[in-house]
Formats: sequence, structure tokens, C-alpha cells
Amino acid sequence: MTHFFSTDRIAFGVGIEDTFIPQEQVGHRKLDEYELTQHYHYWREDLNLAREAGAEFIRWGIPWFQVEPAPGEFDFSWIDEVAAHMQDIGLHCVVDLLHYGTPLWLDNTFVNAKYPEYFARYAGAVAERYRGVFTSFTPANEPLVNAQWCGRDGRWPPYLTGEDGYVKVVTAVAEGMSRAQEAIHAAAPEAEIVFVDAGFRYAGDHFPGHSREHLEEWRFVATDLVLGRVSEEHSLFGHLREHGISAEKLAWFRDNAKTPDIMGVNYYPGFSTTTFDEAGAEVPGEGGVEGLVDLVRVNHERYGIPIAITETSRNESPEAKIQWLQESLAALEELRSDGVPITGYTWFPFFSLIDWLYRYDTDSADNHWNHLGLLELRRTAGGVLERVPNAALRLFTHAVMASASAAQTT
Repeated sequence: MTHFFSTDRIAFGVGIEDTFIPQEQVGHRKLDEYELTQHYHYWREDLNLAREAGAEFIRWGIPWFQVEPAPGEFDFSWIDEVAAHMQDIGLHCVVDLLHYGTPLWLDNTFVNAKYPEYFARYAGAVAERYRGVFTSFTPANEPLVNAQWCGRDGRWPPYLTGEDGYVKVVTAVAEGMSRAQEAIHAAAPEAEIVFVDAGFRYAGDHFPGHSREHLEEWRFVATDLVLGRVSEEHSLFGHLREHGISAEKLAWFRDNAKTPDIMGVNYYPGFSTTTFDEAGAEVPGEGGVEGLVDLVRVNHERYGIPIAITETSRNESPEAKIQWLQESLAALEELRSDGVPITGYTWFPFFSLIDWLYRYDTDSADNHWNHLGLLELRRTAGGVLERVPNAALRLFTHAVMASASAAQTT
């Protein structure tokens, strides 16, 4: 079977925000973006709108905690309906198997000794059930962000903090990615694997805690682990060992190295570039189109694997969205003309999302909207979240049509 992404052209897609943190505790309420945006109810309409907008593919996640409510017991009834409809309307799905959260029954989540095994079992079950229907998989979305919130900052389960927690969670997530890819290919050898991690950039002269060089290497640690690149000569080998990762585990990664078909880069011009204030706090800043070009080139030079932009957008006005769409696509076409194999462009999310800080408050979700999308969600008097297009949607559709037309003439 031919893979979906091709170096011949840029395919256009959108994504549905699919963060799932189902665990609750005092002061931390459930965070399920499908529930908060009413996607569970309006999923068919949302997929139709994506296709009508011209999207050729969609990044869409399976809520693991819903489909495996008890260990080894799967309920795919809703996923069956969604998968069939995607086929019917010709919308290719890049399946997010993990978007930060685990099932409620998995105590200690990512640091559970059997997490990689359980995750691989779930990934293999999905690949087997939907072979020929779902053919592109992202084993874990943004493993480094996952490790920040779960392992460094104590915001999500298992609520670890500090460098020790950071290292342990990112290593566990990476092992899960590796074992999941093996399970996917055991069930569907032809499946396409799309790695996705956040694009981190750093600016300024103040770097508390770690050097700039360390941070710029650390942003690739999950991918380097899965690709089996962390040998004793790797600059992070000693750091991982210092924080509890055994030499045997690092050797396991090298012995079980995996390579994706596509390297996904997530970049948001308004907050993917970080500086640090005098207290050492991270301050997101503007990176512009220069940041996008920088990240694409760094990934290309480091890995030499075809690249897709798997998330990008702006949360400012429709005019700012339009400007970003124009600037980013022009930059990517220039990179392609320089020989960088860019295969995809994803506006993410397709419609508004609820900011993650909602989890730590007690007020209405309507106080936490983040309008990054091409559609804005607006609540009616009856409580329904209407999907309202903004001006950037038309330009996105035009860009897809122009790309398709150019491909037909070459």
C-alpha cells in the first residue's frame, strides 16, 4: 500500500484538539476536549466541515480512556462509526493514539512498570481492527510536552516534578512509542508512522538551570531515544543515567531502534519560542516565520526524514490568521525549492479549544476559549456550540485548491 504523504507535494489537513486527561482530584477537574467542544455529539458535522473546507487529511485522536475502560477490554463502537464516515467522505485520518492522557485504571500512568506494554497492546488492537481504514498513525503526540506537564511540572498524572520526573516520564513515553510502532507494524506492516513533537526554540541570553546547548539537545530527546541514537557518545547519555535511566534501558532503545516515515513538526509563531525571565520562568514569545524555517531546517539536517507541519496556527484576529497562512506556506514552498522534503501542512486546531488551564479553575468553560481555529465555537442560548467560520477558512480552502491544481499540471 502506498503511504499517504508524498514528497511530490504538500498535502493539506486540519486537526481536532484531542487532549484527554480524565483523572480528577481536588482542584483538578477532568479535561476532555471532545466533551468540552461537543465533538462527541457533533463529530459527523465536524468531519464534514473539514472535508468541505478542502482538508485532505485530519489529525484526530482516539480517546484511549474511553475505548479501553478496563484492562484488555475494548469498546470500539463509536470509533467504528467515525472511521466509516471518514472513509465515506474521503478524509484521510492520521490517528493520534495518545494525546497526553491514559485510562483511569492505569495507576501511576506513564511510570507504571507495564505502561509501555499496555500502550502497545492498545496500539496493536487499533491497527488490527482498522487495517486498511486507518493507515497513518502517530504513536504519541508531543512526548516532550507530555513529559513537561506530567513529569516536570506536576500538572497531570502521575504528578511528578523536577528533572528526575521529567527524565523518567519522557523515557517511558518514548518506550511506549517504540513498542507501539512495533505492535502497529505487526498488525499492519504497511502502516505509515508519523512522529509528532513540539517545536521548541530558545531566545535571549538568560538560561537558568541548563545551558542553551542542553535545552536545544533536550528538545530532541524522545525522538533520539526511539531512533536508537542515544549511545554513550550522545550529549544527553550522562544526564539520562544521572536521573535513573539504566544503561540496559538505553541499550534496549538502540537494539530496538525505530524510524518513522514522516517527522511531524508542531510550530506556533506566538509561543513556540521561549525566553526566561530573571526568576527562571519560561516566557513564550513571537518567533515569526523565521522560527518555522529554523525548526524545519534543524529537523531536516538532524534526521533527513520527510517532514510534515503537523500543527500550526495563530489565536489572534482572522486577519492575523490569514497573514500567517500566507507567510508560512510561502516559506515552506521556498524550503521545498531548496530540497527540503515537506509533505504536509496542518492547521491545528480546526476549531476553537478550551485552554488547558480550565482544569485548575471552577468557573465556566466559556471563560477559557482559545480561538486558534478556522472556525470559532460560540455558545447559543440553548447551550449548543455553533461552528462559525472566520475569514481565514476561505483562504485555506483556496490554498488547497491551488495546490491540487498545481499538482495536476506538473
